[in-house]
Amino acid sequence: MTVTARLHAFVGLFVFISAAMPAVAQEWQATEKVDHYNVNGSTPMALYQSIGERGPKLSLGRVIAHTTFKLTWQRDYQPQGQACVLASAKPRLIITYTLPKPAQKLSPDVAAKWQAFYDGIVEHEKLHGQFMKDLTQNIQDVSIGLRDENDPGCKKVRAALQAQLKPISDAHVARHSDYDRVEMSPGGAVHQLILAFLNP
Repeated sequence: MTVTARLHAFVGLFVFISAAMPAVAQEWQATEKVDHYNVNGSTPMALYQSIGERGPKLSLGRVIAHTTFKLTWQRDYQPQGQACVLASAKPRLIITYTLPKPAQKLSPDVAAKWQAFYDGIVEHEKLHGQFMKDLTQNIQDVSIGLRDENDPGCKKVRAALQAQLKPISDAHVARHSDYDRVEMSPGGAVHQLILAFLNP
Protein backbone atom coordinates (compact mmCIF):
# COMPACT_ATOMS: atom_id res chain seq x y z
CA MET A 1 0.00 0.00 0.00
CA THR A 2 1.43 3.34 -0.99
CA VAL A 3 1.58 5.96 1.71
CA THR A 4 2.73 9.50 1.11
CA ALA A 5 4.23 11.58 3.89
CA ARG A 6 2.26 14.77 3.49
CA LEU A 7 1.09 17.93 4.87
CA HIS A 8 -0.01 19.96 7.54
CA ALA A 9 -3.09 21.78 8.06
CA PHE A 10 -2.54 25.48 7.91
CA VAL A 11 -4.41 26.44 11.05
CA GLY A 12 -4.06 30.18 11.70
CA LEU A 13 -6.13 31.83 14.41
CA PHE A 14 -5.49 35.50 14.98
CA VAL A 15 -6.67 36.98 18.26
CA PHE A 16 -6.54 40.67 19.01
CA ILE A 17 -6.12 41.58 22.70
CA SER A 18 -5.29 45.01 24.03
CA ALA A 19 -2.57 45.46 26.63
CA ALA A 20 -0.23 48.33 27.37
CA MET A 21 3.16 47.30 25.96
CA PRO A 22 6.01 49.22 24.32
CA ALA A 23 6.53 49.19 20.55
CA VAL A 24 9.45 46.80 20.59
CA ALA A 25 10.07 43.34 19.17
CA GLN A 26 9.12 40.57 21.56
CA GLU A 27 10.95 37.31 21.99
CA TRP A 28 8.86 34.17 21.77
CA GLN A 29 9.29 30.43 21.67
CA ALA A 30 7.18 27.76 20.02
CA THR A 31 5.72 24.88 22.00
CA GLU A 32 6.36 21.56 20.23
CA LYS A 33 4.42 18.38 20.99
CA VAL A 34 4.55 14.83 19.64
CA ASP A 35 1.51 12.59 19.28
CA HIS A 36 2.13 8.96 18.36
CA TYR A 37 -0.23 6.51 16.71
CA ASN A 38 0.38 2.77 17.05
CA VAL A 39 1.28 0.55 14.12
CA ASN A 40 1.29 -3.24 14.18
CA GLY A 41 3.69 -5.74 12.69
CA SER A 42 7.04 -7.40 13.19
CA THR A 43 8.48 -6.88 9.69
CA PRO A 44 9.14 -3.67 7.75
CA MET A 45 6.41 -4.51 5.22
CA ALA A 46 3.84 -5.29 7.91
CA LEU A 47 4.67 -2.05 9.76
CA TYR A 48 4.42 -0.04 6.56
CA GLN A 49 1.09 -1.63 5.68
CA SER A 50 -0.16 -0.76 9.17
CA ILE A 51 0.88 2.85 8.59
CA GLY A 52 -1.29 2.79 5.48
CA GLU A 53 -4.22 1.54 7.55
CA ARG A 54 -3.75 3.61 10.71
CA GLY A 55 -1.85 6.76 9.72
CA PRO A 56 -3.37 10.25 10.03
CA LYS A 57 -6.17 10.72 7.52
CA LEU A 58 -6.06 13.80 5.30
CA SER A 59 -8.00 14.70 2.19
CA LEU A 60 -5.51 12.78 0.04
CA GLY A 61 -5.76 9.64 2.20
CA ARG A 62 -3.62 8.17 4.95
CA VAL A 63 -0.18 9.63 5.55
CA ILE A 64 2.93 8.50 7.41
CA ALA A 65 3.27 11.64 9.50
CA HIS A 66 1.52 14.94 9.91
CA THR A 67 2.50 18.35 11.29
CA THR A 68 -0.07 20.93 12.35
CA PHE A 69 0.07 24.17 14.22
CA LYS A 70 -2.15 26.57 16.10
CA LEU A 71 -1.14 30.21 16.12
CA THR A 72 -2.75 32.88 18.25
CA TRP A 73 -1.71 36.47 18.78
CA GLN A 74 -1.77 39.02 21.58
CA ARG A 75 -1.71 42.37 19.84
CA ASP A 76 -1.64 45.86 21.33
CA TYR A 77 -3.15 48.59 19.14
CA GLN A 78 -2.44 51.97 20.72
CA PRO A 79 -4.30 55.16 19.71
CA GLN A 80 -1.96 58.15 19.75
CA GLY A 81 -4.05 61.23 19.15
CA GLN A 82 -5.46 60.80 15.64
CA ALA A 83 -2.89 58.10 14.87
CA CYS A 84 -2.81 54.40 15.71
CA VAL A 85 0.21 52.15 16.07
CA LEU A 86 0.46 48.40 16.52
CA ALA A 87 2.83 48.58 19.45
CA SER A 88 3.36 44.88 20.10
CA ALA A 89 2.47 41.50 18.68
CA LYS A 90 3.25 38.45 20.79
CA PRO A 91 2.56 35.03 19.24
CA ARG A 92 1.65 31.75 20.87
CA LEU A 93 2.61 28.95 18.50
CA ILE A 94 1.86 25.29 19.23
CA ILE A 95 3.29 22.75 16.77
CA THR A 96 2.10 19.15 16.91
CA TYR A 97 3.90 16.30 15.15
CA THR A 98 1.89 13.11 14.63
CA LEU A 99 4.25 10.17 14.12
CA PRO A 100 4.06 6.34 13.98
CA LYS A 101 5.17 4.08 16.81
CA PRO A 102 5.40 0.25 16.81
CA ALA A 103 2.87 -1.30 19.18
CA GLN A 104 5.14 -4.25 19.96
CA LYS A 105 8.80 -4.94 20.59
CA LEU A 106 10.76 -5.45 17.38
CA SER A 107 13.66 -7.75 16.69
CA PRO A 108 17.05 -6.01 16.76
CA ASP A 109 17.47 -5.90 12.98
CA VAL A 110 13.94 -4.61 12.34
CA ALA A 111 14.26 -2.15 15.24
CA ALA A 112 17.42 -0.71 13.69
CA LYS A 113 15.71 -0.28 10.32
CA TRP A 114 12.67 1.26 12.00
CA GLN A 115 14.81 3.75 13.93
CA ALA A 116 16.55 4.94 10.76
CA PHE A 117 13.17 5.28 9.02
CA TYR A 118 11.60 7.05 11.99
CA ASP A 119 14.52 9.45 12.44
CA GLY A 120 14.30 10.43 8.77
CA ILE A 121 10.55 11.08 9.03
CA VAL A 122 11.11 13.18 12.15
CA GLU A 123 13.75 15.21 10.34
CA HIS A 124 11.32 15.81 7.48
CA GLU A 125 8.51 16.92 9.79
CA LYS A 126 10.79 19.08 11.93
CA LEU A 127 11.61 21.18 8.88
CA HIS A 128 7.89 21.73 8.38
CA GLY A 129 7.85 22.88 11.98
CA GLN A 130 10.67 25.31 11.23
CA PHE A 131 8.65 26.68 8.33
CA MET A 132 5.86 27.40 10.80
CA LYS A 133 8.26 29.21 13.12
CA ASP A 134 9.51 31.25 10.16
CA LEU A 135 5.93 32.15 9.25
CA THR A 136 5.26 33.36 12.77
CA GLN A 137 8.41 35.47 12.81
CA ASN A 138 7.54 36.96 9.41
CA ILE A 139 4.13 37.99 10.71
CA GLN A 140 5.62 39.54 13.82
CA ASP A 141 8.18 41.43 11.73
CA VAL A 142 5.49 43.13 9.60
CA SER A 143 3.22 43.73 12.60
CA ILE A 144 5.17 45.63 15.21
CA GLY A 145 5.31 49.35 14.50
CA LEU A 146 2.61 49.32 11.82
CA ARG A 147 1.12 52.83 11.94
CA ASP A 148 -1.45 55.12 10.37
CA GLU A 149 -1.46 58.83 11.15
CA ASN A 150 -5.22 59.26 10.64
CA ASP A 151 -6.74 56.25 12.33
CA PRO A 152 -8.26 57.16 15.72
CA GLY A 153 -10.30 53.95 15.82
CA CYS A 154 -7.34 51.72 14.82
CA LYS A 155 -9.36 50.30 11.92
CA LYS A 156 -6.93 51.21 9.15
CA VAL A 157 -3.97 49.62 10.91
CA ARG A 158 -5.93 46.40 11.42
CA ALA A 159 -6.90 46.34 7.76
CA ALA A 160 -3.33 47.08 6.69
CA LEU A 161 -2.09 44.14 8.75
CA GLN A 162 -4.68 41.77 7.28
CA ALA A 163 -3.65 42.84 3.78
CA GLN A 164 -0.06 41.83 4.55
CA LEU A 165 -1.00 38.45 6.01
CA LYS A 166 -2.37 36.89 2.80
CA PRO A 167 0.85 37.01 0.73
CA ILE A 168 2.80 35.75 3.74
CA SER A 169 0.44 32.80 4.26
CA ASP A 170 0.34 32.04 0.52
CA ALA A 171 4.13 31.89 0.42
CA HIS A 172 4.08 29.67 3.51
CA VAL A 173 1.71 27.13 1.92
CA ALA A 174 3.76 27.11 -1.30
CA ARG A 175 6.94 26.52 0.70
CA HIS A 176 5.45 23.40 2.32
CA SER A 177 4.19 22.10 -1.01
CA ASP A 178 7.47 22.66 -2.82
CA TYR A 179 9.41 20.96 -0.04
CA ASP A 180 7.16 17.90 -0.04
CA ARG A 181 7.21 17.66 -3.81
CA VAL A 182 11.01 17.41 -3.80
CA GLU A 183 11.23 15.13 -0.74
CA MET A 184 8.65 12.65 -1.99
CA SER A 185 9.53 12.56 -5.67
CA PRO A 186 11.42 9.49 -6.97
CA GLY A 187 14.89 9.73 -5.50
CA GLY A 188 13.79 12.27 -2.89
CA ALA A 189 14.68 11.91 0.78
CA VAL A 190 11.34 10.48 1.93
CA HIS A 191 11.13 8.14 -1.05
CA GLN A 192 14.63 6.88 -0.25
CA LEU A 193 13.68 6.35 3.41
CA ILE A 194 10.75 4.15 2.41
CA LEU A 195 12.85 2.11 -0.01
CA ALA A 196 15.63 1.62 2.55
CA PHE A 197 13.11 0.53 5.16
CA LEU A 198 11.32 -1.97 2.94
CA ASN A 199 14.21 -3.43 1.00
CA PRO A 200 15.94 -6.48 2.52
